[in-house]
Amino acid sequence: MSFSLPNLPYAYDALEPFIDTRTMEIHHQKHHGTYVSKLNAALEGFPDLQSQSIESLLKSLNSVTESIRSAVRNNGGGHYNHSLFWDWMGPKKGGNPIGNIAKILDKTFGSYAKFKEEFSNAALNRFGSGWAWLILDRKNKLVVTSTANQDNPISEGHNVIIGLDVWEHAYYLKYQNRRAEYIENWWNVINWEKVSDQYDHLVKQGGE
Repeated sequence: MSFSLPNLPYAYDALEPFIDTRTMEIHHQKHHGTYVSKLNAALEGFPDLQSQSIESLLKSLNSVTESIRSAVRNNGGGHYNHSLFWDWMGPKKGGNPIGNIAKILDKTFGSYAKFKEEFSNAALNRFGSGWAWLILDRKNKLVVTSTANQDNPISEGHNVIIGLDVWEHAYYLKYQNRRAEYIENWWNVINWEKVSDQYDHLVKQGGE
């Protein structure tokens, strides 16, 4: 069973002017598409691994055959991270958080503005390529963190609420070296409905 590139839930130009059309096309078709192709190639000859979900593979990387573990970590992570990333954004979104996630952000960080500042700093200060994350840690506490490359916090036993791609391929055509501007504009496309649903689902699964 092969993994496949998911369709975007909106058109390539839907996030303009904050994320440009050409970046979305290349990011989705070429970068995400390549992660999927290389993941499937790595799993050839391993039917027991092919039958697992991407979440299962990333949660149990140490059980993946050593010869392909790095390929699964990097390309499986790239596939999983981007599959989530597309859904966390949408046209005519942004604004303030809604629902239970709004309440818990205020409770945990003091205000949405303080959360936004901490998350933006995590994204800005991630050296090189990687991601900034809002996670539910193993104690079901909200934490802002970041990872290198295509690593995902689920590999460390955490649950992801939202993440921001700060690889240069996510923004360089429009913003060049201005990562801070990309991060600031990204807040205008966050799909808070999707994020709120994700938070509620995880809390229901694990309890608080």
